[in-house]
Amino acid sequence: IGQASEHEIAGHLRLCDANFIPPLSARVNLEQYAAKLAEHAVCFEAWADGGLAGLLAAYCNDKASGLAFITNVSVLGQWQQQGIANELVRQCVDYAKTAAMRGIRLEVEKTNAQAINLYLKHGFRAEDSEGQYMNMVLRW
Repeated sequence: IGQASEHEIAGHLRLCDANFIPPLSARVNLEQYAAKLAEHAVCFEAWADGGLAGLLAAYCNDKASGLAFITNVSVLGQWQQQGIANELVRQCVDYAKTAAMRGIRLEVEKTNAQAINLYLKHGFRAEDSEGQYMNMVLRW
């Protein structure tokens, strides 16, 4: 947790960009986003072959709502389908519970069935939708 530098996060996001629906770079400036994650998010990381293979970034600082917010889940193509995203979500849930959060929320593209299934597997439920995105929440 929290070992990746801003440069390593940016490199990982560039390599995973096309795997997002739509591509992440269509929504954010990858360099600025990596800087924001490095400074403000809790980054759960999977490393392989000396590089960042998987990343889940979450903000666990909204004490008013008590909900953490997962802003990114990404795994390099060659490391997908090996349980990395599943393990990163599990670690994030455990962390959020110890950080006195009351749950976790996230936003996912409605057609991204693979991501939606991952979140459903961990107990997230659709809460509402706006445009092409669905809000999902896990509460405890």
